[in-house]
Amino acid sequence: MHVVSQLGQGLWNAFQMAWEVAWALVLGFLLSGIVQAWVPRSRMQRALGGRDARALGLATALGAASSSCSYAAVAIAKSMFQKGASFAAAMAFQFASTNLVFELGIVTWIFLGWQFTLAELVGGLVLIVLMWVLVRAFVSPRLEEQARSQAVAADTGHQHVSAGREGIGLRRRLASLDSWADVAHNFRGDWKMLWREIVAGFVIAGFVSLLPIKVFNALFVTDAPGPLRLLENVVVGPLVAVLSFVCSVGNIPLAAVLFAGGISFAGVIAFVFADLIIVPLVIVYRRYYGALAWRLVAIMFASMVVAALLVDGIFSAAGLVPEKRPSVDSIASRGIAWNYTTVLNVIFLAVAAWLVALTVRRGARDPVCGMTVDRRAGGPTVVRGGRRYFFCSEDCKARFASP
Repeated sequence: MHVVSQLGQGLWNAFQMAWEVAWALVLGFLLSGIVQAWVPRSRMQRALGGRDARALGLATALGAASSSCSYAAVAIAKSMFQKGASFAAAMAFQFASTNLVFELGIVTWIFLGWQFTLAELVGGLVLIVLMWVLVRAFVSPRLEEQARSQAVAADTGHQHVSAGREGIGLRRRLASLDSWADVAHNFRGDWKMLWREIVAGFVIAGFVSLLPIKVFNALFVTDAPGPLRLLENVVVGPLVAVLSFVCSVGNIPLAAVLFAGGISFAGVIAFVFADLIIVPLVIVYRRYYGALAWRLVAIMFASMVVAALLVDGIFSAAGLVPEKRPSVDSIASRGIAWNYTTVLNVIFLAVAAWLVALTVRRGARDPVCGMTVDRRAGGPTVVRGGRRYFFCSEDCKARFASP
């Protein structure tokens, strides 16, 4: 009975945390869907071939305006690299897409507070610059071209692409059901790719919150001299993220529980940064970039650790490191009542239902990757046996047509 009780309590904690931020997740993915559908991406892709500051800025802006799904970010970055973007620019996009997006900031604010949200923003920019410098220093043009050949030869698979129509003004978009259908398909596509990571993040956090405080004290050094504790936390934090297999928004509730359990401010930042080096993504890097993958992971890890240390130093000097640490119960057991959170959830879940209804009404299932695409968007199609099939991309169409 005790095991059943603990199982139920862990799931209940997970649900309470998910309920606390449900409206924020819908809002974040809605904003991301709008940007993906209404902001032209093609012209920016063509400008990412260089290794200069301009390419860095464009890649960062494009990533921040993209989906927060780590798997989608990796796939899009690889596609950009294949089409001529520099490796440094592709990686800048990838980091920005998972550290500077709307939904991540909103959920971080709710669970960890504005200081962590600001640290995530500042740290994300520092992380991108560090990665840029290290890639330019340790990835030669010859190695980059070898990796590009590997990426071109790799199986493309499904890539989450924008469904947007270019050349339409904002006023017309706001009044156009077709434009909102574009948003809806991006919204649903983001959720489809990321829901497992989000659910896993809440479930893991729900059960981790049941652990006694001595477990956290054993995992993270909490009573050593400041420098030793700081260094241990920023190294162990990413390793915990790697082993949790949770990425993107899904690791924020777990980060909040870890912070309540004793990990330092810098350790939390390093943990959140590490969503791009979880084991499944490392396997993907190996397939996409060949021998460069291990150098890439080392560069990422070093960038995350140094960025977390720099952010901790900046925020400590400015007096912005939170002094009060919440209890684990205050993170995991917030309860559900008729309050502003419930009102916002009702409103935004209704918005989510409307967006999903748009995709059902106008959508068709890609028979290759399973993504729901807009039948009226003018995308690739094939007629076979008197039936028309719709595809999210030319790649899926080619795979469908191949014997």
